[in-house]
Amino acid sequence: MLAAAALFAERGYEGTSVDDLVQGLGVHRGSLYKVFGSKRGLYLTALRRHLDQDVLPLTAAIGTADGLGPALAQAAAAYDSGPAAGLLLLAAVERAPVDPEAAELVAEGLGALEAAIGRVPGAAGRPALAEALAAAVLGLRLRSRASGGRPAAGAVLALTDHLRA
Repeated sequence: MLAAAALFAERGYEGTSVDDLVQGLGVHRGSLYKVFGSKRGLYLTALRRHLDQDVLPLTAAIGTADGLGPALAQAAAAYDSGPAAGLLLLAAVERAPVDPEAAELVAEGLGALEAAIGRVPGAAGRPALAEALAAAVLGLRLRSRASGGRPAAGAVLALTDHLRA
């Protein structure tokens, strides 16, 4: 499942063919269809695994930070190059608008990040702030990914410096 998630994170759903999956996973086409039913079935399974194994543990850790600065730095690092960097964000822009099941999984992942930030001192009891900060982390990451530019961590840290001032 990790290899499928990596392929989808790198190439997107539309950019990953069944042949890519068969070759990348080392399985027969018939086996892929027998187990997952379709490319979409494999995609949803890979996205669920990505949430359970990568995103949700990271967000749980973010929620234990002792302040907004450390929490946002941890979130930015996780979404810049860590395990949460790829598939969830790509699913949010590529599949969630057209696939209700993918949208539900994306909403779970994004909601977990917002909830985690909302447990941190400085944002606790301020759901709108937690939502805005989570959106800032993710938006900066998407911008960075789209432009091939600098990682989002620097911009997120500048935001936390501003919040402290």
